[in-house]
Amino acid sequence: KRVDIIIVNYNSTHYVLKCLDSIHHHLQKEIKADIHVIDNASAENADIIKKAFPWVVVHKNRTNVGFARAVNQCMAETVAPYILILNPDTIVGKGFFDRMLAFMSENPHVAVAGPRIMEANGMIQGSARAFPTLLTAVFGRNTLLSRLFPDNPVTARNVLTGCGGMKDPRPVDWVSGACMLVRRKAVCEVGMFDDGFFMYWEDADWCKRMSMKGWWIVYFPEAVIVHHVGGSCGNGDVRPLVEFHKSAYRYFCKHSPYGDNGFVKTLVFGSLSLRFCAVLAGRHLFRRRENSAAPVRSTTG
Repeated sequence: KRVDIIIVNYNSTHYVLKCLDSIHHHLQKEIKADIHVIDNASAENADIIKKAFPWVVVHKNRTNVGFARAVNQCMAETVAPYILILNPDTIVGKGFFDRMLAFMSENPHVAVAGPRIMEANGMIQGSARAFPTLLTAVFGRNTLLSRLFPDNPVTARNVLTGCGGMKDPRPVDWVSGACMLVRRKAVCEVGMFDDGFFMYWEDADWCKRMSMKGWWIVYFPEAVIVHHVGGSCGNGDVRPLVEFHKSAYRYFCKHSPYGDNGFVKTLVFGSLSLRFCAVLAGRHLFRRRENSAAPVRSTTG
């Protein structure tokens, strides 16, 4: 069994070290793994990764080229029959590698398998989903309506692992790029990530293209990881929010059922722009409330 493990780092070196430690503890001796960390010009000192784990190959980019392009760089240089793409802020669980690789070996029609992803608080992350539609903008995994009414039927059709998740392996439309085991044969047929996506939605696009070629995407809850959500994004940084909405629009333009309809594209662009402004305003309001609720320290001792 051979697998190439790819982790993209951007100012998340402390998470990367914990991730690599979990891999080291749970990677069986019979599995041949080449581990690659691509550092996207982090402000942190990424050299400590190599010092802590000398067997890890560390690639350094001079600029932040984005998630998709960084993964593609590494995929182009590796040869193992399976590729494991991991977020830096993940922790691999016991038996993860053996279960995932055995499943892929026994199911040659599967291009991508995604494990059960747990959040640090013990909640199951909505990592297996249906392909996005116009309703995803208001009933997506992290939208206000989904949080206020998590059991609503629209969210349940969109986020398949909600409401307790699924206990058995099941074909789905797409799985989160936070952790996906990919068959190289499928990559050779379909192509790598579309690096026009700087970050976000490249995983949905990839799974969509895999499905169009007849490959299966499967949610495999028998293998488990923990994902510290947002650990690889800077707190308060607006760029991830910008890139999320830019990538959502790119995905829509690539896979729109309405073709190249200019009116619909303008409508979607405007809706995403309004959504961006609403989320940004919500963040600002939340921070103001947090600051106003903070206790005031006395300066008189």
